[in-house]
Amino acid sequence: MFRTISFTAALATATIMTAAPAMADTGDRATHFNGLYIGAGGGYNAQSADNRSDVVFDTDRNGNYDNTVLTGAGGNAFAPGFCSGYPNGGSRVAADGCKGDKDRGEYFARVGYDRRMGNIVIGAVLEGSKSDIVDRTTAYSTTPHFYNFSRGIDWMGAARLRAGYTPNGGVLFYGTGGAVYANLKHEFSTSNTTSTFTQNGKDNAWGYQVGGGIEAMVLKNISIGMEYLYTDINDKDYAVTAVTPTGVPFGTGGTNMRPRDQGFNYHAIRGTVAFRF
Repeated sequence: MFRTISFTAALATATIMTAAPAMADTGDRATHFNGLYIGAGGGYNAQSADNRSDVVFDTDRNGNYDNTVLTGAGGNAFAPGFCSGYPNGGSRVAADGCKGDKDRGEYFARVGYDRRMGNIVIGAVLEGSKSDIVDRTTAYSTTPHFYNFSRGIDWMGAARLRAGYTPNGGVLFYGTGGAVYANLKHEFSTSNTTSTFTQNGKDNAWGYQVGGGIEAMVLKNISIGMEYLYTDINDKDYAVTAVTPTGVPFGTGGTNMRPRDQGFNYHAIRGTVAFRF
């Protein structure tokens, strides 16, 4: 997947590099990448490898997810293990495997301002985006049952700075970075109908973005570009409280559970278009 993304980015960059000089009228090159602009675009999001795709438990609900949920016989109630994804066919058995995370597309709109000083450009951009990416983690109990956590991005706002170099106008090479604020969509599903489950915590979370790109003037007021961004959202406030009337395995007082990995992170390759005033 990342090989395909890299090839696409390289091809698009080559296209941009050759497109700008070929256009008939890009205006005065001394004014390129200077001033206010609005833009939009879309791209593809691919998640980082899930190295910690398991679920952690807080049986005494003291805020520390460092407990083991026990069976009536005193064994580990989640001995079958975990997977990064959703159970195949809704299976309750870990051996049946899981469907992986969903890497999907995104779209966005932005407004920004650049200040050019010679061949150096500095600026800032505000952006709103929507992504269809979904991250999943599943736990399997000895019962057997599955317990699946899913999260996606309902909407996200970003504020980034950027700094770059333009060889006398025409094309801009830049790096960018800043903060993001996301509204996440959390979902929980399980095959366990004996216990009760309550989702709690915040859906809003902060994070950051870093990356870089290339932008080229193709008409007097129009630029196109390609951009890479790495996004990391700190999803630390969401959990599910499980209560079992009989006390086993979650207890009558309840057990809090959540995915161990609180970082929702992914890579994005995006195409951009902007109108410059």
